[in-house]
Amino acid sequence: ALFPTRQHFPPLRTHTSIMPSSTVSDLSYTSISSNDSLDSLDPTLDETLHETLHRVKQVKGPTAESNAATDGEVSSTQDAKLTKRSGAPSQTNQKKDKFPNLNTKPQLKRKSEVIDDFIRNFLRKHGMNRTLDSFQEEWYEIIHKNKEKDMNVIVPDAYLQNQSLDDEVKYLQQELMRTKEIAQKAMEKWDKMKKERDYHKMHHQRVQVEKKQLTKDLKRLRKHCEKYDPTLLELRRKYETAMKEKMLMRLDRDKQAAQLKAVTVQMEEQPQDGGAPQTSAPKASDRRNTTTGGGANTAVTTTVRKTKRTTLRANTATGSGAAVTSGGKVLPPDDRVNPYMHRRFAPAKADEFSLTDTFQGHTMAVSYLAIHPKKPIVATVSDDTTWKMWALPTGKVLMSGDGHADWLSGCDFHPNGTHLATSSGDSTVKIWDFFNQRCAATFTSHTQAVWACEFHDSGDFLASCSLDHTAKLWDITSNRCRATFRGQHKDSVNHVTWQPYSNVLATCSGDHSVSLWDARTTTCLDTFYGHEAAVNHCKFSLRGDTLVSCDADGKVFVWDIRMVTEIGSIDAGPHAANHVSLDSSGDTLVISCNDGKIRAFSGIKSGKFEQTAVLEGHDDAVQAAVFDRDGKFLVSAGSDCMLRLWS
Repeated sequence: ALFPTRQHFPPLRTHTSIMPSSTVSDLSYTSISSNDSLDSLDPTLDETLHETLHRVKQVKGPTAESNAATDGEVSSTQDAKLTKRSGAPSQTNQKKDKFPNLNTKPQLKRKSEVIDDFIRNFLRKHGMNRTLDSFQEEWYEIIHKNKEKDMNVIVPDAYLQNQSLDDEVKYLQQELMRTKEIAQKAMEKWDKMKKERDYHKMHHQRVQVEKKQLTKDLKRLRKHCEKYDPTLLELRRKYETAMKEKMLMRLDRDKQAAQLKAVTVQMEEQPQDGGAPQTSAPKASDRRNTTTGGGANTAVTTTVRKTKRTTLRANTATGSGAAVTSGGKVLPPDDRVNPYMHRRFAPAKADEFSLTDTFQGHTMAVSYLAIHPKKPIVATVSDDTTWKMWALPTGKVLMSGDGHADWLSGCDFHPNGTHLATSSGDSTVKIWDFFNQRCAATFTSHTQAVWACEFHDSGDFLASCSLDHTAKLWDITSNRCRATFRGQHKDSVNHVTWQPYSNVLATCSGDHSVSLWDARTTTCLDTFYGHEAAVNHCKFSLRGDTLVSCDADGKVFVWDIRMVTEIGSIDAGPHAANHVSLDSSGDTLVISCNDGKIRAFSGIKSGKFEQTAVLEGHDDAVQAAVFDRDGKFLVSAGSDCMLRLWS
């Protein structure tokens, strides 16, 4: 056939094939005889084509010999099989002895690929079979037409190098992607380790800060404990003195009992002697007592006076168990107008306050303070059983009092500023008269420690609260208990305060509740719940529409009295909040905390509760802090025995 089909084509070869030299002549599709000379070819062929033709002519001879050798090998294999059966030496071994070069391996040589093979390989590689058939038909047609010309054009080496470089680029790209993945994993691990490092670093810094804070607290506690040493020594000395006095009193009591018995016997014997007058016997007894007993008469007189005073107190406190007793002053009507309801005050600028002065006058912790209603005077009460009045801003002590048998817990000025009421751990409430400089009255109906007391705006009544779960209303004019508020609280009543210009008072208790009471009927009007710890203090605003309370967890709640709802809460913890106070505008709040700090908040009316300042100056817990009426300064007292002025 003129145009051979695909099955007549010789096998295709790749451009990177390396073949033995014996088969080089098979690569050419144009037959070249040994008689053809190089001069008969086209002189335009390049030197490379001439060299290829020379190599083909030189290889023709060895190729024939190798074909003959192949035929001889087949026959030698048959001879070897026959010889194996008959035991005679094989003819192949004899040929190997004659031709030792048969054992050598053929040499491999790289040969450049011709253009048609390159195209065939390309088309077959990409599955272009129809294009391959068309190409071969046209290619062989051109070969038959141009038999005299050599059509074997060599593929340039640049293509081979490009393909090799392309393979290398693909390999390097794969390696690059693999390296990128490894680098990405390493980066993720690095970020994770960095985050862990930052976390541990922050944890370490937090531990360092806590360590410093704990060290500071330990130093403060150690210093605080050192302050108690002289007090303990003084208490021990007082205890020993009291025990000695007790023994002496017992001895005096026994002597007085013996003398009284002798006088009684003598008086019983005198009528039996004839009814002589008995006027001389007491005088003799008195003289005898004076001579033998020393201060016995004084002791007896003191005992009688104490008995009378105790009887008087018992008589004045007969109404303690009743709800309301008759007689005495009457509470004013409820339709009174609060003069501060529509008056506007400028909010106190607590963020501008700084420590101005510090005063020390007590030997133990200052538990409470109160501002005089008309003058720049402040009163303080302390655990050393004394109270003091200070002039501001000089800090001069104007007056002091000592009459309670135990620590003092609260105080309050009379609305006229002429008296001071104090409450104590000895279960009593005392009223002190400044003009006469004496104790005007003592109320003893409480059975346990009294925590606080506060005057009514009329000045005729005083409210107090106690550890005995009750609050009491005292009539100042008749010096007796008018009412007792009980039944609502299940724990100690820690504070009591009046709503300005009304007959409503509020109490807070260790049972986590705040209650409102009607003083006329002693009935509980409402109770506020929300605290999760004992409520330490509560206070009304000057307008009377807002009530603020604080507890032992540092939580502060603001209550709307008109709507009987909670406006909001402030977390000033984790330390306990001991006292709260509002300025005259009712928009600025200060909280006395157990960590020695005073925290100020603004926006109380709107419910925003923005912290504006933290006043630090006390070395121990702050027990109370109060604004003056104009909001120009703040006075605070604490367990460090100090009174501090901020302005």
